[in-house]
Amino acid sequence: MTPTLHILFENDAWLPPLEKALQERGVRYELHFMDGGTLDLSKAPPEGVYLNRMSPSSHTRGHQGGVQHVRDLLLWLEAHGRRVINGSRAFELELSKVRQDLSLRAAGIRTPRTIAVVGRENLKAAARRMELPFITKHNQGGKGLGVKLFRDLQAFDAYIDGDEFIPDPGGVTLLQQYIKPAGEHITRVELVDGELVYAMHSSTENGFELCPAVECSADDAFCPIGDSGKFRLASDFRADDPLVARYAKVMAANGIDVAGIEFVTDEQGQRYTYDINGTTNFNPDVEAEARVEGMASVARLAQRLLAGEYALSAK
Repeated sequence: MTPTLHILFENDAWLPPLEKALQERGVRYELHFMDGGTLDLSKAPPEGVYLNRMSPSSHTRGHQGGVQHVRDLLLWLEAHGRRVINGSRAFELELSKVRQDLSLRAAGIRTPRTIAVVGRENLKAAARRMELPFITKHNQGGKGLGVKLFRDLQAFDAYIDGDEFIPDPGGVTLLQQYIKPAGEHITRVELVDGELVYAMHSSTENGFELCPAVECSADDAFCPIGDSGKFRLASDFRADDPLVARYAKVMAANGIDVAGIEFVTDEQGQRYTYDINGTTNFNPDVEAEARVEGMASVARLAQRLLAGEYALSAK
């Protein structure tokens, strides 16, 4: 029997490019919408390979319950020997920028200075330990919510005391060194199975945390709809760049199969990596410029893993 790719997802707007790539390759798949549910630990999960497409931004679409459900479900799958693309270790890393920073540092990758703060009442004191300017962000990131730049402590204090403060889903707010980007862009490196797919520059002219997906809501300030002017191929970033090997090391150490990793280059040429996105989405305009299809790489990975499952089942 042909093994099945089981796709765990919570945002159907991100599915069409993946489904197209799978259908073109004749990959058998099933979709599983994840927004809470039940988990019978006395039973075994269906056979096949699983692709985790649950995003840390799920709570912005009302699906935080799905995040908690998937955390346990991934452990259940792996306990029964199911191969999961971006499994439990990758998911835990994606849900925590603290873990991301520690993993990047362990691989010798430069990151911005960051203080993790639990409790709104502790933020003002922590801010006095930061150099200005700095930014705030959520530990469990999501579409730029909670990302703000502060150049003085008075404005920061007013934000913390005011109604505009947005808490992180887990209550962990990060204070992070602001790296002024050279050329007003950050760079996002897309990798599948440790291999470079492409890298792109994202304009920071109107913000410094950008999602490349086309299918976003009109009010998502950090996730623009189809504005191709914000994203362009980073033709100067090559597969032999030392960061690629270091990023591949981080991915291997954390069980990450698919990732979009972002770094910013400061005016002195120093590169700081600050975000690892497991539920990566590929920008179609940049793909056309690079003459690649990111989801085709994901589909090929799934195809290889399914072929291995078929070989095992045939024995």
